[in-house]
Amino acid sequence: MAGAAPDGSQFDARQFDSKMTELLNAEGQEFFTSYDEAYDTFDAMGLKENLLRGIYAYGFEKPSAIQQRGIVPFCKGLDVIQQAQSGTGKTATFCSGVLQQLDYELLDCQALVLAPTRELAQQIEKVMRALGDYLGVKVHACVGGTSVREDQRILSSGIHVVVGTPGRVFDMLRRQSLRPDHIKMFVLDEADEMLSRGFKDQIYDIFQLLPPKIQVGVFSATMPPEALEITRKFMNKPVRILVKRDELTLEGIKQFYVNVEKEEWKLETLCDLYETLAITQSVIFVNTRRKVDLLTDQMRGRDHTVSATHGDMDQNTRDIIMREFRSGSSRVLITTDLLARGIDVQQVSLVINYDLPTQPENYLHRIGRSGRFGRKGVAINFATKDDERMLSDIQRFYNVVIEELPANVADLL
Repeated sequence: MAGAAPDGSQFDARQFDSKMTELLNAEGQEFFTSYDEAYDTFDAMGLKENLLRGIYAYGFEKPSAIQQRGIVPFCKGLDVIQQAQSGTGKTATFCSGVLQQLDYELLDCQALVLAPTRELAQQIEKVMRALGDYLGVKVHACVGGTSVREDQRILSSGIHVVVGTPGRVFDMLRRQSLRPDHIKMFVLDEADEMLSRGFKDQIYDIFQLLPPKIQVGVFSATMPPEALEITRKFMNKPVRILVKRDELTLEGIKQFYVNVEKEEWKLETLCDLYETLAITQSVIFVNTRRKVDLLTDQMRGRDHTVSATHGDMDQNTRDIIMREFRSGSSRVLITTDLLARGIDVQQVSLVINYDLPTQPENYLHRIGRSGRFGRKGVAINFATKDDERMLSDIQRFYNVVIEELPANVADLL
């Protein structure tokens, strides 16, 4: 993939990556250590009780690959370089690491997160606030295009975390509206993006104004030489966590969405589709265990036969249900993301996202196929007004177009 470098010249991503590998091999050996310890559950990570509550309330059930390996070293105060594609749950990784380490008694900025765009900064602010809901965290997004005076007012009223774009954050530091004295964590999200947008000098300027002993986290999909240079300059014995892209593919899967204005209308829509569902084997994904139970009861209440499985059931029960489903004696399975990776039933040709996943990565796990089977399939996404953003994120992330569901869905199966 060729693209224009910040200075206008063309660069080739493959050359870039091999250059980076050379750099790493030449000088990086003593510089990074890799960190491979993984935790299968959020419960095993030693997080504060109220942070766990926030994580589960947000709809996460099982940590993604980067979360399994990335949250704990950050919580330990280590400098980290975490390399993974966007959409893999990086945001929740550093948000959890920050939230775990804040002193909530101290109403001063203790963590600074930089992102390349306003939208991303606001998105991070939202996740940080949601995960820290039970901790009483105060977060503010400092981004361009908003009132400087309003920023100053909020900062002076006291906050724990600032998330922002480099220009506005530097401005706030320069005006001394943002006091750096208590900042102990500094996170660069999408570092490669930030550098390619020409923010390098500003990042350096900001760093000069921060306390000398500070924990640094760099999150990036790729590690171009400039990103390595930043890590060299600012980081102290960082650990590097690398997560590879999944081998699943969306090829051969027709993807559609159904506009359901409100959450309450999803059930009717699903019941309308039920006859189509039962022709084949289908899996219906929802975001929480509670909802699995609720939807199962609602469907059975309308005399529709469905099976259900989620993480609260013991392994034995889950095995029996999956066996029934695999054998075809039950045709419609309602489940959560927790089990998305374990369902590779040859006959499943229809997946319904009753709830859109909370992170784009999980979309692939729900509807993706191991490429080698080359089976055909259909995925139908129920989208309410609130889901528009996630739907467009998914389309961008996987470079797919999801069209509105046609009337003849049964003919597609």
